[in-house]
Amino acid sequence: MKFDYSWQKLAYFLRARGSIRFWFALSLTFTLTYSLLGLQEAFVSDYMVQDDALQHIFWMRRFLNPTLFPEDLIANYFQSVAPWGYQFVYWFPAQLGIDPLLWNKLLPVILNLMTATFCFGVCLSLFPIPAAAFSSTLLLMQSLGFTAAVVSGAQKAFIYPLFLAFLYFLLKQRLLATLVVVTLQGLFYPQILLITSVILFLRFFIFKDKKVFITPSLTNRWLSGFGLIVAIIVMLPFALNTNEFAPVITPEQAQELPEFLAGGRSRFFYPDEPSQFWLKGRSGLRLASALTPVTNSLGILLPFLILFPKTFPLTKTLSEKIIVLPQLFLASGIMFTAAHLLLFRLHLPSRYTEHSLRILFTITAGFVIIILIDAAIQNAQKIRTRFIKFLLPLITTLVLGIPLLFYPLLLDGFPTTAYREGNTPELYQFLQDEPVDSLVASLAAEANFLPTFAQRSILVGSEYAIPYHWGYYQQFRQRTLDLISAQYTT
Repeated sequence: MKFDYSWQKLAYFLRARGSIRFWFALSLTFTLTYSLLGLQEAFVSDYMVQDDALQHIFWMRRFLNPTLFPEDLIANYFQSVAPWGYQFVYWFPAQLGIDPLLWNKLLPVILNLMTATFCFGVCLSLFPIPAAAFSSTLLLMQSLGFTAAVVSGAQKAFIYPLFLAFLYFLLKQRLLATLVVVTLQGLFYPQILLITSVILFLRFFIFKDKKVFITPSLTNRWLSGFGLIVAIIVMLPFALNTNEFAPVITPEQAQELPEFLAGGRSRFFYPDEPSQFWLKGRSGLRLASALTPVTNSLGILLPFLILFPKTFPLTKTLSEKIIVLPQLFLASGIMFTAAHLLLFRLHLPSRYTEHSLRILFTITAGFVIIILIDAAIQNAQKIRTRFIKFLLPLITTLVLGIPLLFYPLLLDGFPTTAYREGNTPELYQFLQDEPVDSLVASLAAEANFLPTFAQRSILVGSEYAIPYHWGYYQQFRQRTLDLISAQYTT
């Protein structure tokens, strides 16, 4: 009887809706812990830089000293492709004297906390069980801990807080807040705004009795209508503005360049590996990334659990708003297909599935974990054999709870930060004393660190060989060929 009472207490604790503060605080505690682990690595050396920051942050030193990188092809290119909102987030602290490189290391902590906050809120809107909101939030933060998306502090770092903020305000039906977030998405990461736009369009309709109808909800129509109008207005400058480094490379050009083939800096094509092309590469769905940690794969079970409410009674608590998750899945698939049909004009197809599917699977997997534990406890009460009555909920709780809480401890290298250390401080200091219009030509890998640590221009560097805008890459490629020729000529 004592065992039965203990399990009933656990079931009540998992179901309790008045424990929001506890589970939310626990979510933020884990998030902050993971963030600080990554931040600790950032300050191991004075010459540590995140891999993506090598490309996307070095030129921002212009915010502190406008004379840096004069007429620099590489700096001008990366500044031209940086969205306005993203630039502002670094420009404003720079006006207060904060070095963009330092801000790049601190910003991910804030973004992680924002991501966890909105994720928790979205989960409560879909499934008003605080323990499930914690479970989903924890899985998302673990999943992000296995990728350098947020810790990069680059444009993609803003996908998660902004997209989850959109879902949160959309589910809460807050028109003004939704429109503000839609605007911000366009100013920080336009690709995610395309998924948002498809979701807004899908929400115009409902599927009933095998027929499609315009939604009868006036609020949904206002949200979707105004949201799409704002999205179009925000995207117009990107559609009409001609980048000075245009045109975007065509698929035909890319297939002729070794950079896009095996061993290339930006490999995209896998002629003999269709599974790699459609599932793993820059062209693929990136399901493996979305299903890390492996616990995320439980999310696939949610549609099936819903079919058996008597066996899994907690599924009855799911809100009708859960329809937004299939809409998210469909929108991602539509944009993934569109990116392939309009190859490179919408950038990389994987950008439309990797991040959104990670959000989808972490949310649903977190729900499934709590639903299964609750079902084990509830159904165990119907079993007469006392041993099995105790063992069923115990095994279920341990099998699901231990990986949920301790999965990062099972693998090395958590959290993934992709920080890189410069190894020639004497060289950096020497070059800093040279005139700001100095140009360093080198084929050595160390040249990649010079714009960040020496704050001097380089002719070429492998980290900056980004081949998607032919107006930029044609010049960069010719420079590289000329330098190789000069290096090895007699």
